[in-house]
Amino acid sequence: MPKRLLVRTGSAVAAMTLALLAAPLADTAHAYSATSGTLSFNGEPGEPISGGRSYAYTSGAVQMFDVQGSTDENSLTVAVDAEQGTLWRLNIAAPDGEKLTEGTAYTGTKQWPDAQPADPELTFSGTDDGTEKWCNTSSGSFTIEHIAFGPYGYVHELDASFEQYCNGSTVPLRGEVHAVMPEPPVELAMGMKASPEGTVAVPEGRIAVGGTVTCNKPASVSVVGQVFQIQKKGTPSATYDIAVACTPGSPVPWSVSLTSQEPGTAFQPGLATMRTRARANDRDYPVTTDTGQQESQVWLSKS
Repeated sequence: MPKRLLVRTGSAVAAMTLALLAAPLADTAHAYSATSGTLSFNGEPGEPISGGRSYAYTSGAVQMFDVQGSTDENSLTVAVDAEQGTLWRLNIAAPDGEKLTEGTAYTGTKQWPDAQPADPELTFSGTDDGTEKWCNTSSGSFTIEHIAFGPYGYVHELDASFEQYCNGSTVPLRGEVHAVMPEPPVELAMGMKASPEGTVAVPEGRIAVGGTVTCNKPASVSVVGQVFQIQKKGTPSATYDIAVACTPGSPVPWSVSLTSQEPGTAFQPGLATMRTRARANDRDYPVTTDTGQQESQVWLSKS
């Protein structure tokens, strides 16, 4: 491209960069109910969390029984919501930089913020019939008897036992968790294609351009990009950011109607350039799928 045209397109390229380098989508992941699972724990009188009682919960008989792991397989959370006002959370983690490993006993656990990078972590807490049960400090241990991970730290199977001493108590709480989660969902695969044809209304210069997105499972896809057209007297350009409800099976069309955001310019019939990317959160894993920037030419026909 001649240098004189590079000067004219400077503001257009800057706008395009802002549009295509927008902040990543927020990570999200769905909760799942265990295919089978049990959580049981007990303590002798004087133990702060159990109050000396025994508890047992089974998936299918509670509102939620979910196990979620971190993407680096370093930690996991077991969440059991038994009924209104009663819920329990078990949080365990290997030392920083290590993965939770089957057959390993982790001793000398601490809870945040007392835990140091080399310490394993354990926190068991909850709400029992509306009464909060929480440790300000704790120590203990846990053993991973069996664990099977899927993509991005998805916990497929878990068998673990734990022991916690709460708030300096010499009386431990002991518990076990066994869970089989549904088969790991497929990872989101996504594609995008810009249409090589568009329209332009003259003299106002309003264009209509678009394309399609594809996906292997439902996703809310953010399509961002810019259209610009190099002319002798200027470079009309416009950015866009739209959401597309993608469903698997066939390409899902999208389109936008735009006018130039560059003062004193208007799109005309002829060749223009589209720079587009598509992103979507994987509904099952804490990851965003990104097509990367794609550049293509679009022919604007007079409408």
